[in-house]
Amino acid sequence: MTAMRTLDARLRAFAILVVVVTASSLLASDPISAHAAPGRAAPVELKVMTFNIEYGGTVVSFHSIVEGVRVADADVVGLEEGFGNVDRLAKTAGYPYFDERLQVISRYPLIDPAGADGRYLFVQIAPGEVVAIGNVHLPAGPYSPNLTRRGATRSQILEIERRVRVPAVSPSVLALSDLATQDIPVFLTGDFNTPSLHDWTPETVGLRPQITYPVRWPVSAFVEKAGFVDSWHEAHPDPVTDPGLTWPSERPDVDVGWNPGPHAPQDRIDYVYAAGPAQTLRSELVGEPGGPGVTLSVDHWGTDHRAVVSTFSVTPGVPPTFVSVGSRLVGVGDDQQVTFHATGGPDERVVVIPANGDPAAPLIETSTDGATDGTIAMSTDGWEPGTYVALLLDGDQVRSRTRFWVSLPGAKPQLLLSKRVFSTGESIRVWWANTPGERWDWIGVYERGADPNVASYLMWFYTYASIQGTGVLDADSEGPWPLPAGKYSVYLLADDGYRILARSWFTVRD
Repeated sequence: MTAMRTLDARLRAFAILVVVVTASSLLASDPISAHAAPGRAAPVELKVMTFNIEYGGTVVSFHSIVEGVRVADADVVGLEEGFGNVDRLAKTAGYPYFDERLQVISRYPLIDPAGADGRYLFVQIAPGEVVAIGNVHLPAGPYSPNLTRRGATRSQILEIERRVRVPAVSPSVLALSDLATQDIPVFLTGDFNTPSLHDWTPETVGLRPQITYPVRWPVSAFVEKAGFVDSWHEAHPDPVTDPGLTWPSERPDVDVGWNPGPHAPQDRIDYVYAAGPAQTLRSELVGEPGGPGVTLSVDHWGTDHRAVVSTFSVTPGVPPTFVSVGSRLVGVGDDQQVTFHATGGPDERVVVIPANGDPAAPLIETSTDGATDGTIAMSTDGWEPGTYVALLLDGDQVRSRTRFWVSLPGAKPQLLLSKRVFSTGESIRVWWANTPGERWDWIGVYERGADPNVASYLMWFYTYASIQGTGVLDADSEGPWPLPAGKYSVYLLADDGYRILARSWFTVRD
């Protein structure tokens, strides 16, 4: 449910300036681990979970969050409100793969393919056999079920949903539905912060105080029109007998922070959607013992959401041609992996060049040896810090490309300003580099020296999980503008939380 900042800023695009650093020195490469073209994949069972862990899972007990994942026994988990704890949860719960940009943990290798732009990941069931997963957290406010209970009309809430949430979910839906047309099973998990069209019907009106009239909720209608199936509804088609309420749970009250009140409108707002060759076998709620509809329980449940875990029979698909790196940011001396899916042609090869380098003069070049799938392991010993590009080439034609960054060993995130002193109303440009690239890393402006755990931010914007980039604080940013004359701090903060990754300062003068 929680969302700290607003939709408009989440959707606002801002220019990304990449600092190009020329690299020298040769790259050392291990032999390629390659695989021949697979035959048609056999169906497999796959458990997919959506789990809002509430402020990084630390509100009640991080142990209970770990137990929630273990009890569900899911293969792939889409997390919400990771707050910098995605890797911690993966490692503690025994999941070898995780992605902090999309907040996904997995028992299967995760591939961030070129062109996905954070909208989905491939889950590699076997070399050349994948499913895809997208994971969303739609804006929490305005929360329409609260408004219906207070007398809002159907036309008013439909306008809010179409303006606020449909645009937020559209990029992931469109990207995944395109993959589904290529016979790739796709899943969309998340806290959607909106009910389903299946749940507010003439039969359910009056069952809960907020259901004052039937509503064809626009987000669910949009997702299902794109070919997705609501797995809970598929397994439990009667919303009267099996409402599948996911928010709020009856977790223990806490002394610090928010507690769901007795009048919080209970509803189903967390979903596991599926499209393509995926058949729903069952769907279960994970939550507190005795919670309505809960079949998988954990004592001292640790979040205000119940989780949903759905089991599918899937036939993995063959991915489009891609090249992908194991990590978008590595330190000099760390290993990097480049994974590819190719056509199997004799002239295909993987090369690595500095940003704006010449593919004809690569720093590293490895033939795919006619393989359709493989992974190249390379050492970064002797590399220069900077921006690099991995390419899959077929002769002179670029089939796929992706960027990654190399930093000095132990380098910390950096935050720079165009200057230290600005006139009132003058735009303030901010640069960042060497960031962890977590889903909701953000830039916040505070009064000089303020503690973000206590004080309120004045202005802010998301970095959109970029490792390196730039943004502008001006009239289009969230917050009051122009800033009055005074002294300010600007912080790079981690994953929608208040942990400072880097800081700088500036002064505004009349």
